[in-house]
Amino acid sequence: MRDIMGMMGKVKEMQAKMEQMQADIAALEVEGKSGGGLVAVRMTGKGEMLGLKIDPSLFKEDEVEILEDLVIAAHKDAKDKAEALAAEKTRELTAGLPIPPGMKLPF
Repeated sequence: MRDIMGMMGKVKEMQAKMEQMQADIAALEVEGKSGGGLVAVRMTGKGEMLGLKIDPSLFKEDEVEILEDLVIAAHKDAKDKAEALAAEKTRELTAGLPIPPGMKLPF
């Protein structure tokens, strides 16, 4: 019976740590860039876009498609950075736990 109580305590502790990790990830702010820094996107760890900066040299009528592509690329760069930070925090939290490879947390 003691083992079950101990295990339940550890589960509650892990749940609290997971909730804190989710809050930490949501509070993260990352910046993605494209076009050698001509376009920059700032976003939260949850993927909410906070800001967009575009170098004025890109405001040319015949380069609209290039600008659109650069915005998409900068957003992807920021999203990839946020996901990498979230994965790193998850690995730190779950270190030593027998979690199957490829299983994403939080669920």
